[in-house]
Amino acid sequence: MNRRKVGTEYERQAAEFLSGLGYRIVEMNYRGRRGEVDLIGWEEGYLVFIEVKYRSGSGSGGALEAVDAKKQQRISRAALCYRVQKNIPEETPCRFDVVGIDGEKAVLVKNAFDFCGGGFCW
Repeated sequence: MNRRKVGTEYERQAAEFLSGLGYRIVEMNYRGRRGEVDLIGWEEGYLVFIEVKYRSGSGSGGALEAVDAKKQQRISRAALCYRVQKNIPEETPCRFDVVGIDGEKAVLVKNAFDFCGGGFCW
């Protein structure tokens, strides 16, 4: 199985995991001009942008460690584009969560990082 198919499968599993926790997933694999977001959903009044990371073993570090500053910037910029594209008001509370899957164990980190995209959507 290629990496994209593996990633899609774990994103699907993460969406099911989050739905079980009360999230309402509204978008999977959003791709905008400035980047992509694995999952987008609503939870307790927040619009949540979710990065899913999978690691089969600890050889290249844990899944949560893979969301570095550069990745956070890309996700932030994509989130900005999503909000503009969907006409979501600026005052809508948003946050960035990460689901790390190491082997068979999923871990959710709510509010894993702050918006750090800056700039414009075009």
